[in-house]
Amino acid sequence: MNELLSGVVSVLYGGLGNLAAYLAAHVLLCLLPAFFIAGAMAALIPKETITRFLGRNSSKTVSYPAAAAAGSLLAVCSCTIVPLFAGIYKKGAGLGPAITFLFFAPAANILALVYTGGVIGADLAIARFVLSLIFGIGIGLIMALVFRSDDAAHDLATDNPFSAQGEGMGRMSLVFLFVWVALLLAGTLKLNLFTGTYVHIDLPLANAHTWQDMLDRLVPYDASKGEEGVSVQGVLLITLLGAIGLSAWRGLENIENGPNAWTWTSLGLIAVTLLVAALSVQALPGSLRVGLTGKFFAVAVCLAVLSAIARRHLSEEQLRDWLWESWRFVKQIFPLLVIGVFVVGMIRVLIRPEWIEMLAGTNSVIGNLAGVTFGVFMYFPTLVEVPIAKMFLDLGMHRGPLLAYLMSDPELSLQSMLIISAIIGRRKTATYVGLVALFSATAGLTYGAWVDGTSPLLLALWLAGFIAVLATLLSLASRHGRSSLKGV
Repeated sequence: MNELLSGVVSVLYGGLGNLAAYLAAHVLLCLLPAFFIAGAMAALIPKETITRFLGRNSSKTVSYPAAAAAGSLLAVCSCTIVPLFAGIYKKGAGLGPAITFLFFAPAANILALVYTGGVIGADLAIARFVLSLIFGIGIGLIMALVFRSDDAAHDLATDNPFSAQGEGMGRMSLVFLFVWVALLLAGTLKLNLFTGTYVHIDLPLANAHTWQDMLDRLVPYDASKGEEGVSVQGVLLITLLGAIGLSAWRGLENIENGPNAWTWTSLGLIAVTLLVAALSVQALPGSLRVGLTGKFFAVAVCLAVLSAIARRHLSEEQLRDWLWESWRFVKQIFPLLVIGVFVVGMIRVLIRPEWIEMLAGTNSVIGNLAGVTFGVFMYFPTLVEVPIAKMFLDLGMHRGPLLAYLMSDPELSLQSMLIISAIIGRRKTATYVGLVALFSATAGLTYGAWVDGTSPLLLALWLAGFIAVLATLLSLASRHGRSSLKGV
């Protein structure tokens, strides 16, 4: 009985630790800008601007490459890309291009590819890019075909008079959106320009190092295992996040009636939180060292520009609509994210590293499905999955299942599945999850066969045949769908 109770406590503790580490390290500079970007897309961009490039009736030779290209520039994890996916989908993007964007952005963005090549090898990075591009577009095309009637209904439903009422997107609204994107990139890109510390200040806090030791005992830190821990800075950020939630509920829930003191309080706390998150903070014996990083200066400049644009160039109605849409996305997505991260933390306690070699040590169907399964239940934020993949490789995982893991880990986390289901429905989500699992395992088998010595020519012919068959089936189904509609 005592052992069972101890096991339950250990699992619950793992969930709480994972949630604390996630909130302290990743929500702020990724998710907060993402919510505001999604809100800006929903409130400020006319439907025609989105549908011109990503609409269901746009040329497939334009919409799908455009979706993949947009995703390749965003070095963010799946939890951050989901609000952006929700934003473009709400504004009229076709289901297929939106799904391609959702898949490709976390799976094969530029930074993830560069990091993969540097840590594991250029061959795996190239395979990750090529197969993610082919299969990401393929998944989008299949989803658009399977749910074409729902997609058509969604297209009509996005003619919403509440926001961006057909007048064309103003120049300053576009600049406003781009500055938010710049803030997101400045906060997430791991470039020396942003991560380097240019000025540091030592605060005389004698207990800082003791506090950090206590936090390390409460939430273990081991980068090789993907354990991120919680820092003194993280505790402050979690506190600020709680304050944002309380003030936003009072200030944004009824924003249609106009802003109040709670509205400005929540926006001020968000700005402070983003700046604090951009600092470099180290607990040293006898002091707390606070460093002003390039990221801090970039975030400060972006916030100043955003404030100036909001005050001088956006109308009160535009600001109200933007804040409401952003808050609506937060209410829809954030609770599911918290639940998902907590559950994943509990599951990770139960998974043993020795299972990896036993299940995924060879390039078999079972091995690649095991790689996909590890991707679901051992979710790590963007770029963190790369050193974890290196650990899996050192533990005996075959490079084929390793690619399956790298393609599924950013896509099929439990929290992402919960959020996507809230946006597009359970039936579409189940289909998407099944396709991602199937295509990730197929990608792993293909790359693993190359690693094991299969001729590249044979693999290229196999992929070309696969694409040809897929294109033929899609074409036939599309013609059948059009003829059925004409007959009605």
